[in-house]
Amino acid sequence: MNTKINFAGIDFKNPVMTASGTFGSGMEFSEFVDLNKLGGVVTKGVAITPWEGNPTPRIAETASGMLNAIGLQNPGLDLFMKRDLPFLEKYDTRIVVNVCGHSEEEYVAAVERLRDSNADLLEINISCPNVKHGGIAFGTNPVMIENITKALKKVARQPVVMKLSPNVTDITEMARAAEAGGADGISLINTITGMKIDINRRSFALANKTGGLSGPCIKPVAVRMVYQCAQAVKIPIIGMGGIASAEDALEFIMAGASLVSVGTAGFNDPAVTAKVVDGIEDFMKRNNVEDINDLIGCVK
Repeated sequence: MNTKINFAGIDFKNPVMTASGTFGSGMEFSEFVDLNKLGGVVTKGVAITPWEGNPTPRIAETASGMLNAIGLQNPGLDLFMKRDLPFLEKYDTRIVVNVCGHSEEEYVAAVERLRDSNADLLEINISCPNVKHGGIAFGTNPVMIENITKALKKVARQPVVMKLSPNVTDITEMARAAEAGGADGISLINTITGMKIDINRRSFALANKTGGLSGPCIKPVAVRMVYQCAQAVKIPIIGMGGIASAEDALEFIMAGASLVSVGTAGFNDPAVTAKVVDGIEDFMKRNNVEDINDLIGCVK
């Protein structure tokens, strides 16, 4: 039975990874789950310089999910490369570094810094606000997506995966823009913009007013978008959005994702990623599936 996936030329022992922003760099979770068991660990977003993030409160629970407005708080690449990468290098798992920035120049500088690192794959968070274009997120404008992808491909050594925002009219337009820019893959979906109001305080539950909605409530939207993009582009896809079980992960794979990332579910069950790995293997045995690759995009 084969669970190996080749994604953009990189071999993964299985298709299960963590989702950026929900797992740190694995240090906090390593006592709950054997990182060696995972196909890959996707780090929390990191920028060329430290970001403080948004004011609190910045997390709120919702029905079947959660809202977060962390604001991509991160320690910056200097500390990340000194502390986080060496930690992950001790494990037999692929390292996927999520990169963020406020401008094209910041993204390029971060990717250049990572050229000589042991990162296997770069996942580019283009839901960041572009300070040079009035705060519009890179990922909501196809021209910006194509341009920044081209700029990053010029300096990157590792394969570049563009993480798409679902907060758009047509997700396939964004996927095609990433492909046109030379992306080696795409990942989707990022969180959906939402809001919660505390009726007793008569105020917003989040200091930022809005936040990113994640968890099981967004899964049907995410599966639909992954399927649409799989029909629209030829580059491989990392699927995510509300995965909490092997069954959920297999939906994404059958919709066209080669890899999957498990995020919010880890807050409820820190060991969930390992359980998803086991569950996929059990499904394959029960259904006489010899190769996981036979399931990718099998639903047409």
